[in-house]
Amino acid sequence: MHKTAHAGRTLTQLDFARLNKPDLGPLPDALDEALAFADLVDSREVPPDVVTMNSQFIIRMADTGQQREMTLCYPADAAPAAGRVSVYSPVGAAMLGMRVGERARWSTPNGDACEADIVAVLFQPEASGEYAR
Repeated sequence: MHKTAHAGRTLTQLDFARLNKPDLGPLPDALDEALAFADLVDSREVPPDVVTMNSQFIIRMADTGQQREMTLCYPADAAPAAGRVSVYSPVGAAMLGMRVGERARWSTPNGDACEADIVAVLFQPEASGEYAR
């Protein structure tokens, strides 16, 4: 069973501030919208089942059931073939701030609709005491 997040996502204040820095360039619409409705928390207060920046997590594709391990990263660190997904990509923007058990939805650049359930957060910097990562 999954649930879809209808309210704002949970983001750390640090992730929010870093993503709003002008040196990253203009935000993609999906990311800008996610940030606009985000519930901001201190890094020490973010629940350990939330996908934050530099988190490693597992998703299950809704259409195929295929599971994929990903790491959410900044654009300069993206390596999709290695599972390092940019927060600026449609799938990356969809994952930021989501919790285990929620279903993320996004559209690919060619317009295909995708859905995936967040299955597990394997590593979250904040849960490991890394508040500045």
